[in-house]
Amino acid sequence: MKLGAQLYTVREFTKTLQDFSETLFKIAQIGYKTVQVSGTCAYEPEWLAEQLKINGLACPLTHFKSDRVADDSATVAQEHKVFQCGIIGLGSAPGIFNGSFDYDVFRDRFLPAAKKIRDVGCILGYHNHQFEFEKTDGITILERIAADFPADTLTFILDTYWVQYAGGDPAAWIKTLSGRVHCVHLKDMEIIKGEQRMAVIGEGNINFDAVLTACQCAGTQSLLVEQDDCYGENPFNCLERSYKYLKSQGLE
Repeated sequence: MKLGAQLYTVREFTKTLQDFSETLFKIAQIGYKTVQVSGTCAYEPEWLAEQLKINGLACPLTHFKSDRVADDSATVAQEHKVFQCGIIGLGSAPGIFNGSFDYDVFRDRFLPAAKKIRDVGCILGYHNHQFEFEKTDGITILERIAADFPADTLTFILDTYWVQYAGGDPAAWIKTLSGRVHCVHLKDMEIIKGEQRMAVIGEGNINFDAVLTACQCAGTQSLLVEQDDCYGENPFNCLERSYKYLKSQGLE
């Protein structure tokens, strides 16, 4: 399993191509070997390919604009292949944050897109928040996606924080989705004055021994450190502390 950084953590430092370039250098200097491109300024695929090469980085996945994924699937996949990225990720399902999400509409729009992406040689990735654990007739949205999208068309980008936030066991869900969790977001949770907050890996309460064992058994290929909110701390420092903890666990 390769250890990487989710660039959404440092999104405030990727708003221009110059800043984006400097951020990739800083991430590589910490020791990370891979990145997930997400929350950045616009870029040309050729530019990103060059910057990754310069910094000795690989990009196994992105989070990408959902409209382009749905409506221009094959072209998006071809663009990803320019920088040797195999997973085109959805950060969430359209409408899921504002209450307008309709599962049937989501399936009917993105299943054909997932098949087109597969045919070009990439795969669609789906990243969860807590909403996907709401149940209808005893079945979670996450389970519906797993049932309706064939394994060769969709992989899950499981987020440890949001699974636990929703009341689930991250390690157990990784096992449940074994073979379909090529990438996992490592994100810790701490409790401050009764409030659940995101934390540096190893400084919170998530059982990462169990998570990492489950990932190994499930065939996970990439582990991406993400901290959406660093609560005023320098996000590069947070990423570095997470890296040092994970390296102490034998990961690189």
